[in-house]
Amino acid sequence: MAGFHPDLKHLPAAFPVFPLPGALLLPRGKLPLNIFEPRYLAMIDDALGGGRMLAMIQPDASAPGSDRGPGLFRVGCLGRLTSFSETDDGRYMITLTGVIRFRVAEELEMAHGYRRVRGDYSPFAADIDLSVRPSGVDRGTLFTALQEYFSRRNIDANWEAIRGLPEPALGLTLAMVCPFEPAEKQALLEAPTDAERDRTLLALLHMAAMENDDGTGRPAS
Repeated sequence: MAGFHPDLKHLPAAFPVFPLPGALLLPRGKLPLNIFEPRYLAMIDDALGGGRMLAMIQPDASAPGSDRGPGLFRVGCLGRLTSFSETDDGRYMITLTGVIRFRVAEELEMAHGYRRVRGDYSPFAADIDLSVRPSGVDRGTLFTALQEYFSRRNIDANWEAIRGLPEPALGLTLAMVCPFEPAEKQALLEAPTDAERDRTLLALLHMAAMENDDGTGRPAS
C-alpha cells in the first residue's frame, strides 16, 4: 500500500460492506476476491468511482437479521482496492488491501442492492500506523504449531514461501489464510494489538491440534 497513508479525518464516514463468512481482512493484509453477483459488481463499480474503499465484515449467526440480510458482527475492516481486472465472462478479480478496522455505528440504507454502514474508527486508530510491530510469539513455536495444524487437516503448504515471510507479515498472513471458523476469525480480527492477535493465532492452532477427527474437542488419541 505504498503511497497511501491516510489519517482518520480523510477516511470515509460511510462505506459499502461485503458480508462474507470466513473471509478475514486485516490492516496491511491483502485479500483476493472473485466478484460475480450483480449487487457486488455494482458495489465494485461504485467503489472504483468513489475513492476505491469498501469493507469486509462477517455475518453473525447469533445476531438477528433484517430485511437487508443476516445480522453482522460489530467489527469489520475497511479496505482499499489495490488491484482490479475484469474477466471475459463479466466477473471482477480484485485485491483488497486492509486499511483500518472499524466498529459499526449504524447500518444505512442499501445502495444498488448492497449494504452500507457508518463506521467508528476511533477504537482502532493505531491500525494506520505503518511502523513495524513486534510479534507476540516465537517464530519457531508458531511454525511447529502450524505444521501440526496443517498435518491434521491434510493441508498442503508451500513451506518455503511461508518461511520466507518477513516477521511483520507472518502472523498477519497466517491469520487470514488458515481455515478457522467464523467466530475464530472474528477473535483474530478483534485482538487489540498485533502481538495479541499472534497469541490468539497460536492458541487457535494448539486448540485445533487437540481436537479429535470428529471435531468434538476431545484430545486426539
